[in-house]
Amino acid sequence: MGSYLRWLKSNVSSTPLAHVASLLVLAGSIILEAINTIYIGQGVTFIAFIPVIIVIVYLEGRLVAIAVTLLMAAAGLWMRRVLNAQLSAEDWTSAIFLLVSGGLIASVFHRLRQDLRGALEVAEARLAAIDAAESRYRWAFERAALGFANANRRGELLQSNRRFFEMTGYGEKELAQLKLEGLVLPDDRDAVRALLKDLDNGAASSAADIRVLRKDGKAFWARLALSSSRPDEASTESVFVVVDDISERRAAREALRAQKEWLDLALSAGRLGTWRIDIKEGTVAGSGKFWDILGLPSKPVRPLEELSAVVHPADWPKLAASAKPSQAVNYDVEIRVRRMDGHIRWVALRGRQEEHGDRAMRIGVAADLTERRQTTLLRAAVKKHERIMLEDRHRFSNLFPVITALVKMINVPENDVAKYKEMLIDRIRTLEATHLILSRHKSLSGMLHDLVARELQPFKETRDITISGPSLTVPSGVAESFAMILHELTTNSVKHGALGDSQGKVGVKWQFASDGAGDDLVFDWVESGGRKNSNVVRHGFGSMIIGVDGTPLVGHSPKLEISEYGLRYSLRLSRKEIEL
Repeated sequence: MGSYLRWLKSNVSSTPLAHVASLLVLAGSIILEAINTIYIGQGVTFIAFIPVIIVIVYLEGRLVAIAVTLLMAAAGLWMRRVLNAQLSAEDWTSAIFLLVSGGLIASVFHRLRQDLRGALEVAEARLAAIDAAESRYRWAFERAALGFANANRRGELLQSNRRFFEMTGYGEKELAQLKLEGLVLPDDRDAVRALLKDLDNGAASSAADIRVLRKDGKAFWARLALSSSRPDEASTESVFVVVDDISERRAAREALRAQKEWLDLALSAGRLGTWRIDIKEGTVAGSGKFWDILGLPSKPVRPLEELSAVVHPADWPKLAASAKPSQAVNYDVEIRVRRMDGHIRWVALRGRQEEHGDRAMRIGVAADLTERRQTTLLRAAVKKHERIMLEDRHRFSNLFPVITALVKMINVPENDVAKYKEMLIDRIRTLEATHLILSRHKSLSGMLHDLVARELQPFKETRDITISGPSLTVPSGVAESFAMILHELTTNSVKHGALGDSQGKVGVKWQFASDGAGDDLVFDWVESGGRKNSNVVRHGFGSMIIGVDGTPLVGHSPKLEISEYGLRYSLRLSRKEIEL
């Protein structure tokens, strides 16, 4: 097509051969008219020159055609004069008609010549663009990263690119003898036939994942896409074939699927639910297990505010804060959830903040801690009950020596047994009051002075006892433990120290430290007088309570000094353990 247009364009332009042809036509025309006029005797017919003018216009152009017209008109008038010896009005009319006709013919054919040349130039430019596009297509077709081929509706391969050869391992002549279904595993040939059938049924394109069988016997996964030619094309048999090697993507997808299955299995085994909070939208999405932990029906996405209906009001700020941007990367809170059945469940939310495009997300897992917390609380309760039983046992075992000491300390006044009995009962009741103080765990909060005074109340009338210190309120938990320390010191003193000696003295005082640790309260228990078994330090339950080994039941930094002249016990209580 391009060569034809170039030939036509070259013929439209004037060439030396065209000049020669024009001269020959003009000369021949004039000679024939002269012979006709001289020898045959017929006059010049000016209209006979018009075909000559048309030929010259086509070969030479407008100006040459006008000049030839003038020349032929002059030649015709000259021959008319030679023949008739004069020129008539008809001769002049014919000559003028020839000039006008020749000028019009020259102008019209000149315009047609220009239009034809312009059309040829446009067609040539379009043809060049088509050639360039075809060249680019062929270049892309041959060097594409995908396998390209042309086939017919029967699946016969007509043309393939270089990549298609590399993927299949076949040469060009070998592929020309194969069909598409011959390039895939037998199990996937039905899929190829189905793709071709879709095109026959009018589908513009169709695709499927198949396994391509190479020449060397190896197979790989590929995405096979077939598309038919356009309906307005002359041939509708052409099928465009695209083969994309997806082996790596499929392997990665399979690995991701297997990893997801393992993750789902691990989450299910650990009874964990996954959640995701969109900070910008204020929405929360979660797995089925997550909604089950919260006691809500499964749903893809919920507004975060909707969870306020089940989250404990005291814990809602913790969850609401998760929908606000934060500098902290990790997120770890525990909330209480009131389920529809009325049960309160403890739920731990652990995750981190991530950026997904322009969206800030919090993602993590949720775990139901209710059973674990119940187990922890139960263990703590059992441990506390065991400790209370041990304390009660120790207190009960110490009770008899104290009663015995009370009996020995009271002398019979003037051999008055009734009065002696009354005094003994009074001391035992005082001891009972102290014992009840240690047994009532919820009512131990009170003044430190009262705890000391009640413990020493049975001995105040028969022993020299002094109590001094600022007025302080001791919390219930600390008061219980501190009362046990006082009871242990009292029992020890009755058995081995000042309270067991009629001449013994006991001084109890407490004050804030003045050695730089201003937040500590220093408690001192000082005994003076005879001391039984001063060189023996027993390590029993009582020693554990007062902290002979360095860890008292309450407080810190205990010091115990024992000599034959008495005993000194010192203990520090921090500011957190007392209340002013």
